[in-house]
Amino acid sequence: MAAAAGSRGVRALREIRLHLCQRSPSSQGVRDFIEKRYVELKKANPDLPILIRECSDVQPKLWARYAFGQENHVSLNNFNADQVTRAVENAISGKA
Repeated sequence: MAAAAGSRGVRALREIRLHLCQRSPSSQGVRDFIEKRYVELKKANPDLPILIRECSDVQPKLWARYAFGQENHVSLNNFNADQVTRAVENAISGKA
């Protein structure tokens, strides 16, 4: 994964949370991302907490918590794994 948390600016990323449903088709891309790319992401960012929250019938979202309690979220509804990867990279770089 190209984005690493090493270049932290004013908006230093503190935590990433992925919300998804275990069964819904709208969360399939998030499930694929976790299965295929989570390990690579964690190796690139070993000190970054990455929380995965599963709940029935929840809409898939990416939450990014930055310094001073700032939070942003991005809907991942019907995203594929590549789109989820871009959303995570944007959150890490502070563009989310």
